[in-house]
Amino acid sequence: MSKKRTRKPSAGRAKRLPRGTPAGEHRPVLVQQVLRVLDAKPGQVFVDCTIGFAGHAVELLHRVGPGGLLIGIDWDADNLPKARARLQAVGYPFRLIHGNFASLETVLAQLDIVHVDGILADLGMSSMQVDDAERGFSYMRDGPLDMRMDRSHGQTAAQLLGRISEMDLRHALAELGDHANGAALAAAICEARAREKFIRTRQLADFVLRFFGKTSWRLRQEKRRWQTHPAAQLFQTLRILVNRELGNLGNLLRVAPSCLKPRACVAIIGFHSGEDRLIKRAFREDAAKGIYAEMSQEPMSADFAEKSSNPRSRSAKMRWARRAV
Repeated sequence: MSKKRTRKPSAGRAKRLPRGTPAGEHRPVLVQQVLRVLDAKPGQVFVDCTIGFAGHAVELLHRVGPGGLLIGIDWDADNLPKARARLQAVGYPFRLIHGNFASLETVLAQLDIVHVDGILADLGMSSMQVDDAERGFSYMRDGPLDMRMDRSHGQTAAQLLGRISEMDLRHALAELGDHANGAALAAAICEARAREKFIRTRQLADFVLRFFGKTSWRLRQEKRRWQTHPAAQLFQTLRILVNRELGNLGNLLRVAPSCLKPRACVAIIGFHSGEDRLIKRAFREDAAKGIYAEMSQEPMSADFAEKSSNPRSRSAKMRWARRAV
C-alpha cells in the first residue's frame, strides 16, 4: 500500500500578484512589507512618490477606501496614463501629479494638504521604462543613450558621457555603482570616446563586454545569486548622474518628516548601496534629534521566492521610519 505523499511548499513558488497586475507586466517589489509597515487604514491619505505602474498604489488605494486619498507623483510623464487607468479601475479618490518627489512639500501645498498618513518611494526603474528601447535605459535593447526621466529637458547620458572627466566617472562608478573595476573602466571609456562618441545603448554595452573579455552574456544563477550584466553598474551610474537622483533623494529625506502626521511612516525602497547609505544616515540623524520615534535597524529585502519570480526584487532594500508624536 503506497503512502500518500504530502506536497511541501516550494521555496521558489511565486507569490500571488497584487490585485489588477496583468501577467508579464511590471510587478511591484516588497508589497507585503510595504503594506505591513505603512498599515494603511480607511479614510487616510498616502503619497506614492514614484507611482510607476501603480503596483503599490493600487494596494494602498484599496485600503484607504472611498473616504481616503492616494496621491501619486512621477517624474516620468509616460508612466501616468497607465497608472491612471489602473487606479480608476479601483474606483476610489486619487490624484496624479507629474513632478519630482524632491518637491513633495510644494505638491502637497498645491493640493491644500499639510500632513499625510504615510509616504512611499520606490527608487527603482519600472519595466515600462526599461522595455522601451527609445528611452535608453536598457543595456539589452538598442536605442539612443538617453536615460532622462523627464525628456523635456536636461542632458542625455550620451552628452554626459562625452563630457565627464575620467576622475569624476571613476569616482561615480565607485560610489554609485559599487564597481570594483571602476578606475580601469573609466580610463578605457575616456580613451575610446576620443575616437568614437558613445551614442547608442548597445554600442556602450558591447564596449563593456569587450572590456571584460566577453562576446556575449546571458542571465543565469550561480549559488543562489543572479549574475548581472557587466554593463549593469555603468548604466545604473549614468542614470543616477543624468537624473541627479541622489540629490533629489536627499531633498525628499529632508522634507519627509514635515509632511508626516504624528506616528505616520515613511518607507523608501532603494536598489544600490549609495541610496541605502543616504537613507540610513538621514533616518538615524533625524531619530537622534527626536524627529523619528522608531526606524528599521536593518533593511527589509525580498525572500528567495520573490527574487525568483520577480527579478526586479533581487537588489531591493526597504528602510522605514516613524514620525514622533
